[in-house]
Parts: sequence; structure tokens; C-alpha cells
Amino acid sequence: MADLPSFSTKEFYWLASCFWGIITCKLVYDITGFISPFCFKGYGKLSDKEKMEWNNRGFSTFHALIAAWASLYLLLFSDLFDEDSSNDLIVNRSSVISNMFLGFSIGYFLSDLAMVFWHFPALGGLEYVLHHGLSMFSISLSLMSSQGQIYILMVLFSESTTPFVNIRWYLDVAGWKSSTIYIYNGIALFFGWLVLMHIPQILDLSYCRIVNFLHSVLHVGPLTLKIGMRNIGRKHFAYIN
Repeated sequence: MADLPSFSTKEFYWLASCFWGIITCKLVYDITGFISPFCFKGYGKLSDKEKMEWNNRGFSTFHALIAAWASLYLLLFSDLFDEDSSNDLIVNRSSVISNMFLGFSIGYFLSDLAMVFWHFPALGGLEYVLHHGLSMFSISLSLMSSQGQIYILMVLFSESTTPFVNIRWYLDVAGWKSSTIYIYNGIALFFGWLVLMHIPQILDLSYCRIVNFLHSVLHVGPLTLKIGMRNIGRKHFAYIN
């Protein structure tokens, strides 16, 4: 009988952290649906589609907060990428914590992508599939090769603006689009992006080029596709009518 392939400790941590991300997303999704009626009286009046997206954005916000905190810690406060902490090149450095965090993020993207497919296109079209697919590919490649994690972490830190995007959607659905908090949230989102775009320049110019490229591929590209598909849809509708 042939011997069954055995997983190394590193691979076990990868799988465990990925499943941890999936389970966490499910728990946060359910918790969001449970506590929302107590926090927002209009939750019960939302349609099933709006409730689903409301809860989905709950674990999206949770992952964004975890991603921002973990990335900030690993990049600035830990000694993982400190020049004097190791003889390895910075691009070749990784740790148990960074590996588990990347595995957790893969679990999040898998969970969100599964919901996108299951409810397609209610939660997003092909641009979301492209975004999540490219994100999982780049994170998985960095995780398995233990290379380039510093760049992936810098891109994941841009998730810190996601809560503001989700709050914007929550306020819009709740009918508070003309409220003061909606305006303040938009201002915070704008300045948040400005800060994120200049952090790589402060750290290193070469980092900036790579991070900007990754950001363009993972964020700007899918957004451009989304706008283009909307325009095509409008032209097609106008042609039919």
C-alpha cells in the first residue's frame, strides 16, 4: 500500500488559518444579522437582498479591521522586516503570524466569493470575481513561496478604507444619505486614501512602484471593468428600445 502524503506543520497552519477565516466570516455574518435589528430599527423593513448584503458587509468590515491591524503590526511594529533582524532579503521574509494572517485572508476571500457566486449577480458581477480571484492568487503565491509578503501586506493595509465604504452603504440604505455623518464619513474615506497612497513613498520608492502596481491590478482594474460593463449594458438597453 502506498504511503499517504503527509502535511508539514507549515501547511497545516495554512489550512487551519484558511478554515479559521471561513468559520469566522460565517460567525460574523450570523452575529451581524442577529444584532442589527437591535441597533437599527429599519433592519426589519429591508428586503431579503438588502439584509443579505448588510450581513455580508459585516464580515467584510471585520476582515478589513483585522487586515489593517495585522498589516500595520507586521510592517511597522514587529521586527519581521527590520533590516538588522535577519540576514535574509526583506522580500524573502515570513513568519508564522504573517502566514496565518494571509491564510485567514484567503479564507475571507473564499467565503465572500462563494456568496458572490451563490447570489450572482446580487452581491457583485464579474469585476468582483476578478478582484477576489486575483487577490487569492497573489496571496496564495506569496504564502506558498514565502516571498513578497511585505508587498502583499502593504496592499492588504489598504483594506483599512473598506469600513468607510461599508458605512457609506449602510447610511445610504438606512436613508441617512443627507446626514452629517454621511458627509464626515466621505471626508474620512477621501483622506484615508490620500494617506494610503503616500505611505509606500515614505517607506521606499521601489515599494511604492510595486504596491501601486498591485493596487491597480487588484482594485482599479476590476473597477474599470465594472464601469465598462455598466456602459455596455446602457448602450445595449438603448439599442433594444
